[in-house]
Amino acid sequence: MAEHIFRIAPDDAPRATVLFVPPLFEEANRTRRTLVLAMRALARLGLAAVLPDLPGQNESLVPLVETDLGRWQASLAEVAATIDGPVIIASLRGGTLIDHRASAAAWWRLAPIGGASLLRTLMRARVAADREAGLTSSLDSLQAEGATAPLLLAGNLLPPAMMGQLGSADVEPVAPLRTVTLGSGADAIAGTPLWLRAEPGEDGAMAEAIAADIAAWSQTCGIS
Repeated sequence: MAEHIFRIAPDDAPRATVLFVPPLFEEANRTRRTLVLAMRALARLGLAAVLPDLPGQNESLVPLVETDLGRWQASLAEVAATIDGPVIIASLRGGTLIDHRASAAAWWRLAPIGGASLLRTLMRARVAADREAGLTSSLDSLQAEGATAPLLLAGNLLPPAMMGQLGSADVEPVAPLRTVTLGSGADAIAGTPLWLRAEPGEDGAMAEAIAADIAAWSQTCGIS
């Protein structure tokens, strides 16, 4: 089943296409508006940008419980293979766990996070929600439950395969790669950790900074 791919391109032929890999699960919803602003800024800089839906995410008709990290990696590789011209993969947070199987001229990563850390964040949110509902749970009990049956975490029904994969997933090496964080300095961009907010928001200045940094990195990699 083909997933929706949102695309923004400049008026003239783009010198490259940026394939955005958003954060995973609810973090994707909290950052999507800023990524769209970044895509528009990239178009003004002569770069096209695409933001595909992963199977089981956003408006996908595939149930999340039928997916795993391998399927997401394969889906991104398929999207990258359909793009004409140089591809720059730009991944955020948990998206950096699934961007390495696609072919690209360059990679750009913002605030990478390991799978185990991301999983703990999801489980802590579930423990807190259970506590407010008068229920008792723990990271250990949720881990045990999720090993044998789908587990609901922050509104996402994760299958056992996904739970196991997240628990052991690391950010894989790719090259050429630029990794940036939020903050100041040569390897940072100014912005706010939108993925931590309770509700979706946007940061226009951060979007401009993302676009400018990716455009500069593309030139460093000889993509013109």
